[in-house]
Amino acid sequence: MRGGGNMQQMMKQMQKMQKKMADEQEKLKDEKVEGTAGGGMVTVVVSGHKEILDVQIKEEVVDPDDIEMLQDLVLAATNEALQKADDLTADRLGKHTKGMNIPGMM
Repeated sequence: MRGGGNMQQMMKQMQKMQKKMADEQEKLKDEKVEGTAGGGMVTVVVSGHKEILDVQIKEEVVDPDDIEMLQDLVLAATNEALQKADDLTADRLGKHTKGMNIPGMM
């Protein structure tokens, strides 16, 4: 059968790529990114696995008469941190699939 060797080689390459991607995914859990809002008044730290690790709120932004603003700042900082985590994941995993056209992947 001609072409069988090519298929076998391609399968080996896919297995190597999957291993590298799994290793990168594991490393991502130790990566940290942060999002801020209100000029640094609210900071949210997220892991590469999108786990919220820390929320810091500066005292001067806490206004009991304007809780909605504080909620908006926390939401904005969280969304920014999560977007950075997504970008980090795409960057780390994307380098292993660059140039490949695999259905269902990035």
